[in-house]
Amino acid sequence: MGEQLDEELVRRVQRGDKTAFDILVRKYQYKIAQLINRYIKDPHEALDVAQESFIKAYRALPGFRGESAFYTWLYRIAINTAKNHIAMRARRPSEDEIEIEEAEQFESAVRLKDQETPEGVMLSQELAQVIQFALDELPEELRTAISLREFDGLSYDEIAQVMNCPVGTVRSRIFRAREAIDKKLKLLLG
Repeated sequence: MGEQLDEELVRRVQRGDKTAFDILVRKYQYKIAQLINRYIKDPHEALDVAQESFIKAYRALPGFRGESAFYTWLYRIAINTAKNHIAMRARRPSEDEIEIEEAEQFESAVRLKDQETPEGVMLSQELAQVIQFALDELPEELRTAISLREFDGLSYDEIAQVMNCPVGTVRSRIFRAREAIDKKLKLLLG
C-alpha cells in the first residue's frame, strides 16, 4: 500500500505536481532526519543536510525509474549527502566539537528514569555510551548496515538496495557489526 502510494506520488511529481513532493517530504522527513543524525551529531547541521537531501531528491526525481522503492532511493541519497557533508567538513579547519546536545539528551533521559536506582541509572548510561562508542568505531559500511536494520527497521533486501550491494554482504556487515558491539559490551560487563 505504502509503496503504491509513493509510486503514484512520484509519477505526479514527475508530471509537475509540486504538492505531491510535499506529501513525500512530510511522510519521510522524520526518518531521514533520524538517519542523518547518526552521521552528523549537530542537530541543526543534520536538519540542513536532510533538507539538502530532499532538494537533491527533487532534482533527481525526473530520472527516477522505480527500479527500487522510493524510500530506499531517498535513503541512499540521504546517506550520500551526509557522507559528502562530513567529507567537506573534514576538509575545513574546525575547532574540536563538544557535543552538548548529547549530554543534555542524556541528562533528560536520566531525569525521566528517576524511579531507578542510582546504580541502575549509571549502568544504563555506561551501556548507552559503550554502544554509541562501539557504533562510532565501526567502519562506515558496518555502521550504516546495523543502523538501517536496528534503528530504521529496514529488511535485509531494503538495506541492500539502499547500500547498493548484495543481500549476503548486508548480512555479513550486520553480523560483524553486532560482533564488534558485543565485544565492547563484554569488556564493560566483565
